[in-house]
Amino acid sequence: MAVRYVAGRVAAVVPVAFLVTFVTFFLLRLVPGDPAAVMLGPQAGEEQIQALRERLGLDRPVWAEYIRWLTRAVQGDLGDSIFLGRSVWQAIAERLEPTVTLTVLAVGLAAIVGVTAGVASAWRHRTAVDHAIMLVSMLGVSIPNFWLALMLSLLFAVQLGWLPATGFVSVREGVGGALRHLVLPATALALQQAGIIARMTRAAMLETLHSDYVRTARAKGVGEGAILWKHALRNSLIPIVTVIGVSFTVLLAGAIVVETVFNMPGLGRLIIQAVVRRDYPVVQGAVLVVSAMAVLVNLAVDLLYAVIDPRVRYE
Repeated sequence: MAVRYVAGRVAAVVPVAFLVTFVTFFLLRLVPGDPAAVMLGPQAGEEQIQALRERLGLDRPVWAEYIRWLTRAVQGDLGDSIFLGRSVWQAIAERLEPTVTLTVLAVGLAAIVGVTAGVASAWRHRTAVDHAIMLVSMLGVSIPNFWLALMLSLLFAVQLGWLPATGFVSVREGVGGALRHLVLPATALALQQAGIIARMTRAAMLETLHSDYVRTARAKGVGEGAILWKHALRNSLIPIVTVIGVSFTVLLAGAIVVETVFNMPGLGRLIIQAVVRRDYPVVQGAVLVVSAMAVLVNLAVDLLYAVIDPRVRYE
């Protein structure tokens, strides 16, 4: 049954991917500016611009160009960058590691902090600890990540000099150096989602802690720690995992802004530079890849439900 379920979910991705490509393609064409004019500069004449447009295939009707691009994309060919002089796949592959590394670290940080805070808040329900955690989580949800990124960079990089303010070091070059460059952007990115996860964890845990089997465990003398982590948290994981999966998608999109603040060479900067240059193939390909990653994470979350709760069956 799981195979049929996965096949059905994969089939459902097709219209979503089509809609993403359609909206991205036509919205880009509504943005003022001409890639040929940007490439040639303000001194270029109209004949030069038109000749370059014909060479790049930008003189075709929009519908014809979309069908041509979609046909190639279905075959795995995202085309070539107008400005970078190489394929879109190569341009994306060069920038993928910083974005994925930052997003995964931010998701892990948000999940650890959010779940721990949510469990502690539910355990100390209606106490000063509960109120303090909920206040901090509300502040975390309210603070924009770009503002927090600027403040963290100003404090820890500029004034204290503890951490670098810009750049990226690959994990292959050393875990310590990579973490030094990722701590600030990951923290700025994770705080908002940590607040959301904490609030969801608290709500799910409070509902579970009032269940009959928890009262029975307490009556049998089971320790409070075992009740919290083994019984209550385990039976509250489905909504928590769902929120963490959604957080991955949100953080993947939010990484675009945070990468710009910390000058990281990731997909975010690639997309922004491509939009400014009107490099249509790069924007379309990068958005499609990011959307595919988000869909795959959501599919993995769905499949985790059966692992978390044996009562879940995909029928």
